[in-house]
Amino acid sequence: MSEIYIPPGGPPQSSPPSPEILKVLGEEGIRKLLSLHYKNLEDTSIRNIFAKDMEQSAQRSADFFIQILGGTPYYSQKNGPPRMRQRHMPFEITEEARLIWLDCFRRAMDELPFPQEYRKSFEDFLESFSAWMVNRKS
Repeated sequence: MSEIYIPPGGPPQSSPPSPEILKVLGEEGIRKLLSLHYKNLEDTSIRNIFAKDMEQSAQRSADFFIQILGGTPYYSQKNGPPRMRQRHMPFEITEEARLIWLDCFRRAMDELPFPQEYRKSFEDFLESFSAWMVNRKS
C-alpha cells in the first residue's frame, strides 16, 4: 500500500450541486443515476475498491446525493454523518482511480439523461469532490 496522501485545499471547493436536480429527477431518478454509475464501475480496473454488492453501494451513494441535494437525509439517518474522506481513507484512491470514477459518472449522466441546464455545475461539484477523495499518489 502506498503512503497516504493529503491533497491541497481541504474539502471540496465548489458549490454544492443545485437542489433543482433533485426536483427535476426526483429520488427515483437519483437512484437510477447512481445505479447506472455503479453498473459502469463494474467493468473497470477500480472495481476492487468497492463492496461486493454494487447495487447496495449504489443505493448508499444515492442516499448521500439525495441528502446533499436538499432531500431527505437518508444517508445520515442510516450511516451517521457523511465524513466521506474519512470513510474512504482505507481504500487506495489515486488520481487515475478518480478519473475512472468521473468517467463512469459522466456516462451514467449521458444514459439517464441528466438535465443539461444543471450538468456543468454538477460536474464541477463531482470534480472537486473526487479530487478531495484522492488519498494516495499514483
